[in-house]
Amino acid sequence: MPIRLSCGGASDVGAHRRVNQDAAFIAPWGAAVADGVGGGPSGDLASAALIHRLVAGRMSLPDADSLAVRIREANWDLRAHAQRDGSLVGMATTFTGIFISSQDRLLLAHTGDSRAYRLRDLALTQQTRDDSFVQALVDHGVIAAEEAATHPRRNLITASLAGAEDDAVRVVEAAAEAGDRWLLCSDGITDYLSEAEIRRIMSEAVSPQEAAIALVRAALQADTRDNATALVSDVEDVPERVLSDRPVFLGAAAQRFSEELDG
Repeated sequence: MPIRLSCGGASDVGAHRRVNQDAAFIAPWGAAVADGVGGGPSGDLASAALIHRLVAGRMSLPDADSLAVRIREANWDLRAHAQRDGSLVGMATTFTGIFISSQDRLLLAHTGDSRAYRLRDLALTQQTRDDSFVQALVDHGVIAAEEAATHPRRNLITASLAGAEDDAVRVVEAAAEAGDRWLLCSDGITDYLSEAEIRRIMSEAVSPQEAAIALVRAALQADTRDNATALVSDVEDVPERVLSDRPVFLGAAAQRFSEELDG
């Protein structure tokens, strides 16, 4: 049976930032969050440009290979921006997204430290591995996993999208079951909320939109020092597939590139 995503999203610049460098979109066929890399130029442009180029003119559901190609093409757009304006050289963004495939499975794409979680039967499991310096320390046994959340270099990432030929995004298939609830979020959420708190909010919220708003509100109450973006998607069975639904943009993607998308 065909599936769709019932999505909700929320994004907030936070009390300690002037610009929201998180960009995101939600649609019945996919959702993604990109977080402009701090310390570099125009992180909000990098994240927004990637998200908009990715979904512009979308016509059909992808398989893993075609999704990887589409993300690579969107990444080249970052290089084009930098070639037109030298002040943008070095801009980069993380990326985490889920997309319904042509075989009615979920495709999970990821690079950087924005995360994906799946809530199934009240069990919350992280579906992505952070591309970060601290995660490498954990993997090599240098620090315990419990120390990662407070490590002073926890925001140093080891992979991102910056328009380079060797930038890489992992795209994997994930079985989709009706009733699954997915969370995609920036580190302004996960650096300030425990997995237990995320699980509680995800489990108690009636709707995806309610869950997304509650997660961002909780991060703000925890005094997140970063932008906070949460996208929540419920997997639903549907009698027939609909491809015409247009995306809703959040964060930097809602503030930049207001022109109509192709298609």
